[in-house]
Amino acid sequence: MVFLVRVPQERTEAFLAAYEAVRHLVAGGVPGHLVDQVCRSSADPEQWLITSEWASLADFEAWERSPEHRDLVRPMRECFTDARSLRFLIHAQTSAAAPA
Repeated sequence: MVFLVRVPQERTEAFLAAYEAVRHLVAGGVPGHLVDQVCRSSADPEQWLITSEWASLADFEAWERSPEHRDLVRPMRECFTDARSLRFLIHAQTSAAAPA
């Protein structure tokens, strides 16, 4: 899952605090969650990218539909002035290089 969001600079601290709260709770026990990242644009300090990897699309959709999800992400969403959500399924992937 890919989320492209805009966060005004004055809301950055609140956004990152809300992300930290969500990140740790999700990583601690939402079925199917694998990993996520938050990334800031090097060209635009108000543009952010959140990636979220799941074992299956069904796992993500079950989490997204849950009342817990809505309550947890509300503080983060309140920081956005714009947001886009994109869903991709892995077609091919490289593995980590073997140690030399």
